[in-house]
Amino acid sequence: MASMQIVLAAKNVEAQYVEMMVPLYSYGCERKVKKALSHIKGIYSVNVDYSQQKVTVWGICNKYDVLETMRSKRKEARFWNPEDNVEMEKPMSAPKDHSIFKPSLALMKARSFSLKAWKKVFTRSNSF
Repeated sequence: MASMQIVLAAKNVEAQYVEMMVPLYSYGCERKVKKALSHIKGIYSVNVDYSQQKVTVWGICNKYDVLETMRSKRKEARFWNPEDNVEMEKPMSAPKDHSIFKPSLALMKARSFSLKAWKKVFTRSNSF
């Protein structure tokens, strides 16, 4: 993620602020976040507010690339603005019914039996 290239879309590209809500559990997490984000090309500054659990990045960057880099360190990271999070969510496809193809638990256990175990099962079942 840190080796992403900046592609300028126009001549007048301005720096932007990207605000994210990131769960920080210790001051070590704060250092880890700063280190991960400061290595992205085009980032001018990274401000981490531990008390608000907020990370603010300023620079010429794609905010989705910044969030992707942040999610590599903290999976629960999301944009501070809820409208931006809606754009990130992938459309949910229709749930597939896998119950037809899913073998029963008994069959799954039976497949793991060794030949010796199979012999025991069949000798016990025919010993009436």
